[in-house]
Amino acid sequence: MAEKELTEAGVVGGWYLEINDQWPGQAMGIKVKSKLFEGKSDYQDVRVFETETYGKMMTLDGVIQSTQRDEFSYHEMIAHLPLFSHPNPEHICVIGGGDGGVLREVMKHPSVKTAILCDIDAVVIEQSKVHLKHLACGFEDPRAEVLVGDGLEFLKGKTAAYDVIIVDSSDPDGPAGSLFGEEFYKVVHAALKPGGVTCSQGECMWLHLPLIKSMMACCRGIFGDVDYAYTCIPTYPSGQIGFMLCSKDSGKTFRSPLREPTTAQQDSMQYYSTEIHRAAFVLPEFARKELDPEQSRGTVTWDDSHVGTVNAGKVTAEGILGGFFYTSPT
Repeated sequence: MAEKELTEAGVVGGWYLEINDQWPGQAMGIKVKSKLFEGKSDYQDVRVFETETYGKMMTLDGVIQSTQRDEFSYHEMIAHLPLFSHPNPEHICVIGGGDGGVLREVMKHPSVKTAILCDIDAVVIEQSKVHLKHLACGFEDPRAEVLVGDGLEFLKGKTAAYDVIIVDSSDPDGPAGSLFGEEFYKVVHAALKPGGVTCSQGECMWLHLPLIKSMMACCRGIFGDVDYAYTCIPTYPSGQIGFMLCSKDSGKTFRSPLREPTTAQQDSMQYYSTEIHRAAFVLPEFARKELDPEQSRGTVTWDDSHVGTVNAGKVTAEGILGGFFYTSPT
């Protein structure tokens, strides 16, 4: 009898297979030992596994969100790229990030006075506190405040409130869809203080280059400066994920950090360093030609002469949920 084809994520023969239409024709397999939690929140399916070689793993709607073995490469970079690009980050907002990993990294900065996290899914927060204590430790910091709610609605009406806003969202095909549109980025821009910066989960250059290109085009019509960096992480699709960094004002250079980690900070990190910060913006040629065609080859000096050329563009949600992101004339 022919073996039944697996068409969605699940456990087969002791292996968790991540199958999703967002990356057709490929799948990630992780050998699991046990299932620690399985439930459905108001927004998505939530599962936590103990794996053979990657420690504890959380999935949302079948998509791997973090594993204990490699999560630091994502959480350190999405937090420290913007934080070390700001001279004195005091008031921080994290949208999404309910597992706590970004908040953990934010709290490594002594300059931080307040950090508020808003995630739409209480189940993710609760199960991270139970099973992912290596991530959720930041929740206990007295400078932190954790809210359950829609990130877009939370930021609406906020004006010049935060030095850094970090958007740790899942992929746009799900409850995080509202965090990938023009409306959201305009709200983020308004919520930033003068000199403020934001960093968003920026998808995979191997899979979503048109999406990334259009996200950057949209943001160049809203923010002063926009740039793209990336990190390597084995359990994310194609082993790579990017970050879109935007500044409220023009004249920001993300490619060289404004500060260096202290000895204590560096000792606590497993991926980020000043050297990695600079290297993260050096893209392979196929991506550079699409995302930064005016950047001369072999240099990391940002040329912002093209910033603001897409002010006439308008982002449509239809394109986002279709797996790509585009602008259309207003």
